[in-house]
Amino acid sequence: MSEPDPAKARWMAIQAVRWTGLGLFILGLLIYAKKIDLPIEAGWALMAVGLLDALFMPGMLARKWKTPV
Repeated sequence: MSEPDPAKARWMAIQAVRWTGLGLFILGLLIYAKKIDLPIEAGWALMAVGLLDALFMPGMLARKWKTPV
């Protein structure tokens, strides 16, 4: 049996980071809109972390895992 492709596992990890960031952003948005009873500051914090997580972390992971030439 052949070894699993590490690129597929890395791709799945990057997608998981993106979706987690999006989920955090949406949760923060719901808190900000008062659909969830938590302080608005918590909503702002979750939106900021989610946005950074969804936009910047996948690129950072891809750069870290880039195959050296």
